[in-house]
Amino acid sequence: MTQPPQPSDEPPQGGFGAPQDPPPGGFGEPAPPPSDGFAKQPPPEPPTPPAGGYGSPPPSGGFGAPQTPPPAGGFGAPQPPQDPAYGYPQAPPPGQPPTQPGHGFPQGQPGMPPQQGYGYPTAPMHPQYAAPQQGGGKKFNIRMQIIAAAVVAMVLIVGGGAIYASSGGDEGGKKDDLASAGPDGGEGKGGDGLAGGTEKAPSDTKSKIGFQLPHPKVTDTTAVDGSWITDKVYVKTGVYEVVGYDLAKGTKLWSIPLPGQVCAASRHMSKDFRTAIAFEEGKPSAADKYPSCNQIGALDLAGGKLMWNKSVTSDSNGDEPIRFSEVTLSGSTVAAGGTSGGAAFNLADGAELWKPKTDANNCSDRGYAGGEALAVVRRCGSYDESQLTIQALNPTTGAPLSSYDMPAGVEYASIVSTKPLVVAADVGDTAGDGSGISDFFSIDAATGKLIVRISADADRYGAQCGSTEVETCHSLAVGNNRLYVPTEEHEGGGEYGDTNEIVAFDLTTGKLVGGKADAGDSYTLTPLRMDGSNVIAYKKPPYDKGGQIVSIDGSTFKETVLMVNPDDEAVRDAENSFSSDYSEFLYEKGRLFISEKMISEPSKSASAADDKQYLVVSFSTV
Repeated sequence: MTQPPQPSDEPPQGGFGAPQDPPPGGFGEPAPPPSDGFAKQPPPEPPTPPAGGYGSPPPSGGFGAPQTPPPAGGFGAPQPPQDPAYGYPQAPPPGQPPTQPGHGFPQGQPGMPPQQGYGYPTAPMHPQYAAPQQGGGKKFNIRMQIIAAAVVAMVLIVGGGAIYASSGGDEGGKKDDLASAGPDGGEGKGGDGLAGGTEKAPSDTKSKIGFQLPHPKVTDTTAVDGSWITDKVYVKTGVYEVVGYDLAKGTKLWSIPLPGQVCAASRHMSKDFRTAIAFEEGKPSAADKYPSCNQIGALDLAGGKLMWNKSVTSDSNGDEPIRFSEVTLSGSTVAAGGTSGGAAFNLADGAELWKPKTDANNCSDRGYAGGEALAVVRRCGSYDESQLTIQALNPTTGAPLSSYDMPAGVEYASIVSTKPLVVAADVGDTAGDGSGISDFFSIDAATGKLIVRISADADRYGAQCGSTEVETCHSLAVGNNRLYVPTEEHEGGGEYGDTNEIVAFDLTTGKLVGGKADAGDSYTLTPLRMDGSNVIAYKKPPYDKGGQIVSIDGSTFKETVLMVNPDDEAVRDAENSFSSDYSEFLYEKGRLFISEKMISEPSKSASAADDKQYLVVSFSTV
């Protein structure tokens, strides 16, 4: 069989467009990201699946990396419609035992015993099939496919019915004064956009390269988390500054200088383009190599101003300012959390609204999630015998509106969405792939009762959540009373190249709803956000194509192409240099911005060509 040309391992050999002058050097605490954001480590010699099973490991290189064709004779026969098992697990990251500061809202239940655990409503387990062997196995012949399909059908019947089930009703409710960029953000207004959303399909979907910004020169690994789009400006965290760029040209319109580096940024912003960040109190020095991330500030992204910034102390630390690791926004409330405490401020003037208080149960707020509502992950007890609780909060007072106790064995939890309230966790460290997700929990925010627990086999689904931070989930979206997640990459029906799908769980029944969005051979789909009732998704391309942005109807899963990026090699290399786990993908009104979350000093052994890296690359159809 003739093999396609192999993708080059070399980085881009040149630019395309006028790069901007980089900011001055910087630093940062986080460890450098791996080069492969989606790599999975396969288990030893798994059995061969029936036709229609999913499970091939994704290619190395992460989100956006070139996909290398499999060996000749690889498993690539067309797949039958029965759904599946997906993916290989990867090794979980090393654990990081948290500290146990003693502060938080007093609890009405001393000791915080679990109220709801494994005995509460759980979505039925979906049939699982073995993953195919890695490497160049032989393709199934037609007879084998027929037999395997029959086996799959029998398993489905015996196991209690079809994989897909009908959905419940759509969720109502409108956004308040927030314009969210997170998984639960972006309520559409209908009208001139695609049915169910505001994004328009252009007359010509072929994009042009907008602008690209080179990496700022740094001497250490540096966090550059945070990017936003207003009606006139693209805003990106730099080194000791936050910068506003012209949407089309990439010219610097304004800069907000900071005394230290940004260490956390809210993914949400208000309708008048205000948001919140956390940053370090100063630059590193010989006496203080790692300055404390103790400053919370509010940014006016329309005017390019730092509205206010301040630090606060906690009851447990005396006069020592709280070190923050996360910050979020809900309505007019900025909520920031860290291992030594938390606090909330008024977005307009920085007035302190509330702080969690110390109680006798050694409770602490682990972090907050914002958007249309505000919620917290709270831990009580010792490290060996701790209880995590999810609370919906009154943003103005911080008072709990409801509480749900996570099952025993949950050490960390992430909040996927605050309205509806959806939580992800790796129960008993069973995910085994570092995704932080074995189950999703759909919770009634008004009562604190569990609506349904959804088993999300890490071998089959590809969403990601951080292990220690509360609001870091990505590659998923929530809307229409549904949770949209990608399947793991698996072999497609073509000669080479992996593919995947986007499927949806009903947040009332916990069942997979009917239908799915197919990426197509050699492409893989990743949800970015909601656009009303539609899902905006990025299509990672094969090695010889540009990426795409599509709008997916949230009910029918019909795909509408919004953007197709150039196939030019230099453009492809730049686009493919970004990894999903360490990059931000923002699409708005015909413009796509891909940016890094971390940058580091180039290797001293790297050639000049290897140094061609980008902080931001943009594409446009307008």
